[in-house]
This record gives sequence, C-alpha cells and structure tokens, in this order.
Amino acid sequence: MNIEFTKQEKELLVYKLKHYFTEELDQDIGQFDAEFLLDFFGKEMGIYYYNRGLSDAQDIFKSRVDSITDAIYELEVPTEFSGK
Repeated sequence: MNIEFTKQEKELLVYKLKHYFTEELDQDIGQFDAEFLLDFFGKEMGIYYYNRGLSDAQDIFKSRVDSITDAIYELEVPTEFSGK
C-alpha cells in the first residue's frame, strides 16, 4: 500500500521537515532531500502509523457497538423465555 498526499499536503509536509531540521537539528536540508526523506518515511514507516490508526478506529467502533448493545438489552422486556 502506498500512501499518497495531495500536492498541497506534500508541500506542507516538506516545509515541516525542512523547518524541523533547521530549528531542532540546526541543519539545512534542501527541497529534494526533504521530499526524498518524506517519501522514505511514507514508504517504510507510514504503514505502521496507518495500521495504528485503523486499530484505534476499530477500538472506538467496538466501544460504540458495545454501548449500543447494552442500550438495546436495557430496552428488552423480560419474558419467561428470555432468562431474565
């Protein structure tokens, strides 16, 4: 899977990389190097962030489904067949 960004998103991410290198590492990084580094992170590490995001979304979804299931059980009227 290849993570794709719009032109504007990529420009912003490259800007942030260049800014980080300048401010935090006191090094200048050129446009080409910043784009190359961004592509490397996207290819080699992006999938880990992507998978973590999916896992977090699944956890939220499961929590919401459990909450809805509990609410439905609260609405159920006991009968001699329901075991309540």
